[in-house]
Amino acid sequence: MTPDRFFSLMLLLQSRDAVTTTDLAAALGVSLRTVTRDLNWLREAGFPVAAQRGRSGGVTVLPGTGLDLSRLTPGERQTLSVTGLDDKQRDDLNASTETRHALAKLATTHPGHSEDLIPLTEAVQVDSRPWLQSRLDGTPPAALIGPVRRARQLRIEYSSSHESPPSTLVVDPYGLLAKAGIWYLVADCDRAPRMFRLERITSWTETGHRRRLRPRQTLHSVTAGLTAQWEHDHVVEVSATIDASQLERAHRIFGPRLRLQKHADETAPYEATIRFLHLEDVRALLPFGRSITVHGPVEAKARLHDLAPELADHHRPS
Repeated sequence: MTPDRFFSLMLLLQSRDAVTTTDLAAALGVSLRTVTRDLNWLREAGFPVAAQRGRSGGVTVLPGTGLDLSRLTPGERQTLSVTGLDDKQRDDLNASTETRHALAKLATTHPGHSEDLIPLTEAVQVDSRPWLQSRLDGTPPAALIGPVRRARQLRIEYSSSHESPPSTLVVDPYGLLAKAGIWYLVADCDRAPRMFRLERITSWTETGHRRRLRPRQTLHSVTAGLTAQWEHDHVVEVSATIDASQLERAHRIFGPRLRLQKHADETAPYEATIRFLHLEDVRALLPFGRSITVHGPVEAKARLHDLAPELADHHRPS
């Protein structure tokens, strides 16, 4: 359990008489299995957490035995209530100092069972950034968090690609999203939801107006909708067979876009479908060489047939 999720879980338990594990999972943005594991961890750490079945039941913590939140400033409470951020992402928001102060205060109020164990924060580190991530330019998250929290409308200069010049857009922000090591501004543009990579926002200003959001829309609901749309929208669905030796690599590169058909012989090639947003994206199959065989559609096979000689000619020894 990360320190910030520990704080959020304890805050939820102390602020309500009883709360179900389903409500806890929804509030923390984790699975029911994760919530159950966290509650077991609290019990093992010495917190008197109890669960009662029934319509009026739920998870409770005995009054006066939880965290002493009175020592935390409002800023420290809000900083810890944002779950899932690692140290680097808290630095991006200029929130790492408040996080350290808050955790230090909480550590002195409930030492728990020591048993000569080092603190969990010294034994576990969370880093959600992808491997080999280059240093990114653009707008830092700490610069935008103020206007976003003041609910201000923004005028941004946004470059959708490295080749095209930046576009000037007026957006109504919902908030910031940290996903897979990349920061996004989630906002409405012309009343339509979009995600803008902060590294591509070259400049921004406040318009002087408050944001105007669509009714009953929140940062959570808009982000969920955009993520689902991005993961499921596709133009090309390639059918292929993949050598068993390349399955781990294929999973790492294509992620949820790769769907495998199970079979009994683990040494035989796997039948699979791989979804691509654009036909040109099938070039990602070239590094696999003959370990991936594409069967369709015809357009994907034809594009790979054209790309392979181009790549060979480009790297022909002189």
